[in-house]
Amino acid sequence: MDRLIELLPKLWLSAWETVYMVGIAMIVGGILGLVLGLALYLTRPGNLLENKAVFTVLNVIVNTFRPIPFIILLAAVQPLARVVIGTGIGNNAAIFGLVVGSFFAISRIVEQNLLTVRPGVIEAARSVGASPLRIIFTVLIPEALGPLILGYTFIFIAVTDMSAVAGLIGGGGLGNFAIQYGYRLFEPAVTWAAVILIIVLVQFVQFIGNSLARTVLRR
Repeated sequence: MDRLIELLPKLWLSAWETVYMVGIAMIVGGILGLVLGLALYLTRPGNLLENKAVFTVLNVIVNTFRPIPFIILLAAVQPLARVVIGTGIGNNAAIFGLVVGSFFAISRIVEQNLLTVRPGVIEAARSVGASPLRIIFTVLIPEALGPLILGYTFIFIAVTDMSAVAGLIGGGGLGNFAIQYGYRLFEPAVTWAAVILIIVLVQFVQFIGNSLARTVLRR
């Protein structure tokens, strides 16, 4: 316990690093994933911008990258991270890996949730002459907003889980703190302090996500 008290400043710093890495990854990956998910949905056969060739290419790309274990993906994108952000190590490199990892997962979540929108609602909007862009922003996304919020909440928790291996490329965060100062030094109290903070963070985000989704679905 004395060791844990000594490490409290590092613990809070690690907690902030986790929030920072996951937050940035969710913002960037969330936007990119939304765009790709919309593209998958819209170009799917029978939908607004049906294009079998484009859909097939996008579908293959997502199916190729999505199943890759994050620990392998993190190492694989290091050369690309050096080109894009100028470094392959540290928190920024970890964020880059988290963005790539979340990007494809979010796109599939978005596509699947958009598919829950009743076709009749889309057809009604098309029948009154609404443009595809208008349908997307006034019908499609609002109708799927509740499930989308829950989907993004799920991905946030998954990205928090992925951030635990950031230490492999010199990143920080609670996962790295638990391994470096808890597991390797045989300090279970330190490890569990990090675990508890992760649980609190996940529970808080899950509560917010559930509350927002419930409010949207009641409208």
